[in-house]
Amino acid sequence: MSNQDTNVDPAQYIIKDEPYYEPVADEIALYEAAYNARMPMMLKGPTGCGKSRFVEYMAYKLGRPLITVACNEDMTASDLVGRFLLDKDGTKWQDGPLTTAARMGAICYLDEIVEARQDTTVVIHPLTDHRRSLPLDKKGELIEAHPDFQLVISYNPGYQSLMKDLKQSTKQRFGGLDFDYPEEKTEIAIVAKESGIDEATAGKLVQIAHRARNLKGHGLDEGISTRLLVYAGQLINKGVEPISACNMTMVTPLTDDPDMRETLSAAVSTFFVSE
Repeated sequence: MSNQDTNVDPAQYIIKDEPYYEPVADEIALYEAAYNARMPMMLKGPTGCGKSRFVEYMAYKLGRPLITVACNEDMTASDLVGRFLLDKDGTKWQDGPLTTAARMGAICYLDEIVEARQDTTVVIHPLTDHRRSLPLDKKGELIEAHPDFQLVISYNPGYQSLMKDLKQSTKQRFGGLDFDYPEEKTEIAIVAKESGIDEATAGKLVQIAHRARNLKGHGLDEGISTRLLVYAGQLINKGVEPISACNMTMVTPLTDDPDMRETLSAAVSTFFVSE
């Protein structure tokens, strides 16, 4: 059947307003080259460092529809590919997001792919090699991916384990880009821009984050993300007292350990003296 066999309007998946993204290195040029080759891409980096925003920015820059799937451990292959549904007229086939993207030539972004079961992720394999096809076994259809289709996955290597990791047979189907938190000057600019606070205040938030990130592996599983810094800045911009804003967004979500919370709160107090 034709890869154009879809009633979904690609326009609804087009990002109309340019997402704010501050490049860290040459990731934009590298991704553009990968897209021009229709190479499947894997983005690796800590939580909240900008992977999803980067994909949104590149979809906007390339003018391609973007379909994003937040992977989870309950997600089945049918959730990605599609299933038959019952309605008043009988049964009808409903494409899943991966199938929709393959038909229309969208970028399909599978966020935190390692959260999905390994028996689910294998359905992407035929789309990530020379075949560029997707078999719909339940429907008896083989979809040839649209020439503009690209598959992008992301995950956080810090959460890798024997139970949650990609198989080598999956990893070696993708090109890869490493992401990390931006260097200090860039991160300050991002936090100020995204939250509306001044750069001096943003600089204090970034300094707190640097101290917390040094504790990763020494009581913290993960450091304070750029996303959490933006949350803190947004609250401060709304008139919330800085220490309260930081505790709400940068301490409480990160850990339940009383000693670690006290350590983080002390770092906050170092930069924001309560009036």
